[in-house]
Amino acid sequence: MSSATESAASEGESHATQAPHDPVLVIDGRDDYLAAVEAIAQGHGPIGIDAERASGYRYSQRAYLIQIFRRGAGTFLFDPPAIGDFTELNDVIADEEWILHAATQDLTCLREVGLHPTRLFDTELGARLAGLPRVGLGTVVEHLLGIHLAKEHSSADWSTRPLPQAWLVYAALDVELLVDLREALGELLDSADKHDIAQQEFDSVLARDLSNVRAEPWRRLSGVHSIRGGKNLAIARELWLARDAYAQEVDTAPGRLVPDSALLAAARFLPESKRQLSAMKEFSGRASRTQIDRWWDAIQAGLASTDIPASRVASDALPPPRVWSDKNPEADLRLKAARALMAVHSEELSIPIENLLTPDYLRRVSWTPPAEITAEGVSEALQALGARQWQIDVSAQSIAEAFVEASQTPEDSDDTES
Repeated sequence: MSSATESAASEGESHATQAPHDPVLVIDGRDDYLAAVEAIAQGHGPIGIDAERASGYRYSQRAYLIQIFRRGAGTFLFDPPAIGDFTELNDVIADEEWILHAATQDLTCLREVGLHPTRLFDTELGARLAGLPRVGLGTVVEHLLGIHLAKEHSSADWSTRPLPQAWLVYAALDVELLVDLREALGELLDSADKHDIAQQEFDSVLARDLSNVRAEPWRRLSGVHSIRGGKNLAIARELWLARDAYAQEVDTAPGRLVPDSALLAAARFLPESKRQLSAMKEFSGRASRTQIDRWWDAIQAGLASTDIPASRVASDALPPPRVWSDKNPEADLRLKAARALMAVHSEELSIPIENLLTPDYLRRVSWTPPAEITAEGVSEALQALGARQWQIDVSAQSIAEAFVEASQTPEDSDDTES
């Protein structure tokens, strides 16, 4: 961390200041990488870590820059495509606490290169649990440390080589402030008696499966639900698969090649020739014309397919709450009563209601309540869904009470009052 940054953080300036920064170098050679690992090993305390991807530009979600900060060692920016495997670094820091902001966004790409944290402090999640109104990194840093953290490069194409110096300074500042931020948030959480709550949440993030593999990924096509007809759906599927394969081949975000709207337009129109396909005004994008044979072959494959997709996919998703009053009035009453009590707890604890209990868990236990509406019964149901123990401790009794109240008819209530 630069001396100016340390000064601003330690003196608690009342106004936000952007810290100056020395020029930043990227480590992209094996010898320099191993020297950096040795330096990090000589440092002390937790590890501030961040990763930059090229979402929206590249097909892969790999890390194109990994930033490390440790007190007593300094700041290190690594080029993952050039270095490859980070096993040596992981061996040095695996048992230390890693500090990330919005860890779920970076854990997968870090694990891909051999970086596997065992202890975590997530500053975004910590800020939520501490009750801060806004939890973006720049906002939290400014609120707690009094430092303005510019975020103009957050959506940059980090696969660019060489990386501009302004981007590297941005990336370095992102990670250099994490240790100070962790300490400030830790004090807030401790003073609010939320240390154990935060630890359970951090452990849950580490244990979560972030792979998110879908059985039919082509159904992610925006607007695919509007496609009617089995053959049309088959063509939409084959076009998506063809685009996905080409995007992976050229490592480019699929939507930058041909937008979803173009694939759906072709699936609806069913062009009868390549000429007709290329003449469609909706069929646009960088690869629409240059790869016309590829898209035409996909359309032909869809027409010839005997594997016709179902128009609707079986799902365990519940209906949206707005229709519960018609589909399941009793569940609707339970959900509304429980939400009201959870909102009270959210206010009392200064924890967002969606963090107090995962909304889907509350909906599911409201839709299908336990056989016995007791705190114990609700606790078991929430535990089976995956709720953390602190969430169960906070919510189970209130949910049970809300369900009992919701089940009472006006006559029941009159009898109780009399």
